[in-house]
Amino acid sequence: MSIVAVIDFGSQYNLLIARRVRQLGLYAELFPYDVDAETLRSRGASALILSGSPASAVDGRYLPRPEILALGLPVLGICYGMQAVSHLLGGRVVRGTSGEYGRQRLAVIEPGGLLDGLEEPIEVWMSHGDQVVELPDGYRTLARTATCPHAAVANPARKIFLVQFHPEVSHTPQGMKVLSNFLFGLAGLCTNWSLEDFTKQSIESIRRQVGDGVAVCGVSGGVDSTVAAVLCQRALGERLHAIFVDSGLLRLGEVEWVCEKLLSLGIHVHLVEASDRFLAALAGVEDPEEKRKRIGRLFIEVFDEAAQRLGHADFLVQGTLYPDVIESQGAAGPSARIKSHHNVGGLPERMRLRLVEPLRELFKDEVREVGKGLGIPSEMLGRHPSPGPGLAVRIAGEVNKERLDLLRAADAIFMEELRQSGTYDQVWQAFTVLLPVRSVGVMGDERTYGLTVVLRAVTSVDGMTADWARLPAEVLERSANRIVNETGGVNRVLYDVTSKPPATIEWE
Repeated sequence: MSIVAVIDFGSQYNLLIARRVRQLGLYAELFPYDVDAETLRSRGASALILSGSPASAVDGRYLPRPEILALGLPVLGICYGMQAVSHLLGGRVVRGTSGEYGRQRLAVIEPGGLLDGLEEPIEVWMSHGDQVVELPDGYRTLARTATCPHAAVANPARKIFLVQFHPEVSHTPQGMKVLSNFLFGLAGLCTNWSLEDFTKQSIESIRRQVGDGVAVCGVSGGVDSTVAAVLCQRALGERLHAIFVDSGLLRLGEVEWVCEKLLSLGIHVHLVEASDRFLAALAGVEDPEEKRKRIGRLFIEVFDEAAQRLGHADFLVQGTLYPDVIESQGAAGPSARIKSHHNVGGLPERMRLRLVEPLRELFKDEVREVGKGLGIPSEMLGRHPSPGPGLAVRIAGEVNKERLDLLRAADAIFMEELRQSGTYDQVWQAFTVLLPVRSVGVMGDERTYGLTVVLRAVTSVDGMTADWARLPAEVLERSANRIVNETGGVNRVLYDVTSKPPATIEWE
């Protein structure tokens, strides 16, 4: 299958570019900024999209290899991608003194082509400091803004198109039209990606990979592990053994709920009680990366032991997603690792069980669509995402049973209030965080020195970017009052109003 290769220079939007391409029915995959031409050729790249970056093309440190531009493939350079191509091909890029950030009005100089069909007014999202001030030979300007004389340029003969704005973000309302014009009108590609096809191909791929072997599947009741388990059950039948590890880090009533729902899907769950082992492994640990790694390593050990008790098993199924892989690897370009993911960040170098990761190519919203096609009930698919390490990364600082029980109670209250108010399904993810911060309060005319809980709720499409949810004040008020009154230990409740970026959704 031919692919659209997204060349990653470390942009916060690199995954979003790939997701937008898939929404248009084309398969996209990320490659590191220094990928060579042979790799792209062997992977069947049919077009290149060069992402933005926090770097500067003026430094010349993170530039694409010139050989990939010589492949003759259609190229779309976005923001830094535009600057990098211009720099390589003899144009002039200068460091910005004030930059251009936020919404800008695009003035079209040469209609048609990349900008065909755009309706006035054309708003675009800018986020750049450096700027192209002289174009390479053979390039002409398609559009400008009030402060950017070359907001879109092209060399149609070489099929290279460059834009200073970000068409992939929702703040560029007609950005999908720009991407569509490039991919279909200018690059001449045809759709080759659908989730229905993915489901069929995934089941066949699982059968080929596992062969006559036996697989164990980690289930947690979350969307990812549930969809992965159902896919594998369809492929392997009774040769799939679902194992649910009760790590003691789960939400209130989660173990019973998960076992009941999975049984209704025909998946029999082997429950393993290991809470004491996980708490012992986390004793005295405060660093969030160390928490994730210890949980990941112990999780694999517990699985290995459980699999041996069930009989011979060859494979371990995990619900790893594409953003998990990219974030844990520090993306494919010059960006820092954000966090280790439970599914990919804590695995030992030598592991007896081989991994099966049927969702590794998908984004979260794609997983839900696959699950819907598999007939998984909406009450399971609509569950808010939960981190693999569970409540351990929602307790800032050391994790112990007392803190876990307190957080479980607070979280259950918040979820109940969201559901009763009808707002649970309106947000992407909501949860509570327990801080190792005490503050003075007054309860019953007496001084208290209690703990602090943070409520977090965000809206998002795919979790790559997120905005804080504007929950009704009465929902926050009821949640806060109940948490203080019913948990016994909390005397202050805060609401997190930070978006992603600059924050992550989870606190750790």
